[in-house]
Amino acid sequence: MASIRIATLALAAALLAGAAQAQERDFCPDRPGKGSPPCVLDKGRFQVEVSGVDATLGRSDGVSTHDLAYGGLELRLGLASAVEGQLSWTPYERVRTRDHGVTSVVSGAGDLGLALRWSLKNPAGDGLSIAAQPFVVAPTGADGIGGDAWQGGVIVPVSVPLDADWSLSLSPEIDARPDADGSGRHAGYALAGGVGRMVGPVNLGAELWVDVDDDPSARVTKASFDVTAAWTPKRLKDVQLDASAYVGLNRRTPDVQLVVGLAHRF
Repeated sequence: MASIRIATLALAAALLAGAAQAQERDFCPDRPGKGSPPCVLDKGRFQVEVSGVDATLGRSDGVSTHDLAYGGLELRLGLASAVEGQLSWTPYERVRTRDHGVTSVVSGAGDLGLALRWSLKNPAGDGLSIAAQPFVVAPTGADGIGGDAWQGGVIVPVSVPLDADWSLSLSPEIDARPDADGSGRHAGYALAGGVGRMVGPVNLGAELWVDVDDDPSARVTKASFDVTAAWTPKRLKDVQLDASAYVGLNRRTPDVQLVVGLAHRF
């Protein structure tokens, strides 16, 4: 009789474990692209996302800039069924500027970003999915690399399946940014919108990104056309390798930005 009870309990535990595993959310990295997805990690799950190399090249009005960042890090932790916490930081960045024959170089670590993502609909990211993502950026970076003051804002990521293959994503954003002269703060706005399609194990995407910095001294608008590719190996369902290219669409935007990286869920 005792052996029957033990066997029954073991079978029940196995069924429960199998059900829990079946209900695990799909792997959903933030990378690549400038937008944010609305999906939220399962409670207790941890995810690491890293930019191996992030290279930005630009030239305008006789000034050329080469910006190289290594190891850009984002850590994500599922805090509740519909909430996750995020921490982002770049350990090393080097910016070389050549202004009409005069070259200057600054380097060091970047600012520290902290965010929460709260799912408003479908935290797994399936179907119509919406989230709210408030964030703050602490001015911890090196001179010439990080900002000089705290800033923050909120992003509202949205994803919509268009059919079995295509999906639409939108990431409207509003920020409170420090004035260029340090006297106060002003509003900034951004929007990343794009489409994605799975081609076998590879997710291909294209997006448009626009950023408006409404500084009192001068409004600055940046825009880019972005293409992305992300591959999840068949035998490594919690690992993604990715690459992206961002092409500037006006003189205020760097000419090109190339990024490669990976994500891993634990």
